[in-house]
Amino acid sequence: MKKPAPLRLLGDITPAQFLRDYWHKKPLLIRQAIPNFKPLLPFAQLAELATKDYVESRLVVATDGQWDMQHGPLHELPPRSQREWTMLVQGINLHDDAGDELLRQFRFVPDARLDDLMVSFATDGGGVGPHFDSYDVFLLQAEGQRRWRIGPQKDLSLIEGLPLKILANFKPDEEFVLEPGDMLYLPPHYAHDGIAIGDCQTYSIGFRAPSYQELGEAFLQFMADSIDLPGRYADPELELTNKPAEIPKSMVGRIADELNKMQFTEDDFAIFLGEYLSEPKHNVFFTGPEKPLPAGRFAQTAGKKGVKLSRKTQMLYRGKHLFINGESFAIGRADKAALEALANHRVLEGAEVASASEDVMEALYAWYTDGWLELRT
Repeated sequence: MKKPAPLRLLGDITPAQFLRDYWHKKPLLIRQAIPNFKPLLPFAQLAELATKDYVESRLVVATDGQWDMQHGPLHELPPRSQREWTMLVQGINLHDDAGDELLRQFRFVPDARLDDLMVSFATDGGGVGPHFDSYDVFLLQAEGQRRWRIGPQKDLSLIEGLPLKILANFKPDEEFVLEPGDMLYLPPHYAHDGIAIGDCQTYSIGFRAPSYQELGEAFLQFMADSIDLPGRYADPELELTNKPAEIPKSMVGRIADELNKMQFTEDDFAIFLGEYLSEPKHNVFFTGPEKPLPAGRFAQTAGKKGVKLSRKTQMLYRGKHLFINGESFAIGRADKAALEALANHRVLEGAEVASASEDVMEALYAWYTDGWLELRT
């Protein structure tokens, strides 16, 4: 059996080795994960994105040990000559093809877990203080240098009264200076503090880790329209009471028995997760082509050039269910291969489109007019 090739991003180990030995377990420093890496966006373009109300951004400024945080849109930034400030811009992958391409290099982790690409620009001494994340993160140095101090401490108590979640008793046990192209992986809850050495840019590849409370609330809302409990409460054996304000024990028991009849299947959970995880974020909007091709012309062009998903589109599947941007579809066996290929590769070659069924072509055309999918050039 041929040995899997190491992924350049991970140095001299394979994705399988990384997942087995490091993922959720311990940090990994990878020198020159991407040799000669340079920022995908110049500072001016990054700052321009931060002024948009559909882009999540923050400005963190440290002055004489005091922290201040401002949420975007950021129309004014401190001068570049001022020390110790940081601009954070989320979701760069939604707005730049190169950013999307970088994020997709981390698809050895399922799309259901992959979140976004954040860019942090900091002037000398800038950072966001010692903290921890509740999710896995890769920190890729893009420009300049950043000194990272990290530690596996168990005391995750925070300093009260600050606009940022800063650890009260940070005790690092390792320190690294990252150069452009170097990358540091940290598992969830691993304490870290990054300080810019001169102007620097750091790219953070983050992963989704919703809380079970969040998932539980969303699941119950999702299932609300599907619950079917026939009948109405009745108590023909009601007995006289001298405590009219007390809820009868028999009433509690009968209603509990009825509500316990609700049963959720694995299909229910799969459909919920597919729609929940593919739902676009609140600040994501799709725009279809200004002059969409007629359906016949689209089919002809797509059959030659192929199609690709919009960088904003999230497409997942499980079993016979397909999920795209918060919507779910049951797919037949004949259409399964083409649609799973589109989800996995995010493109369909012309020949694959040309051989697709009428149902698939109708779906592709609808997604094209909605801006979820584009013709390849």
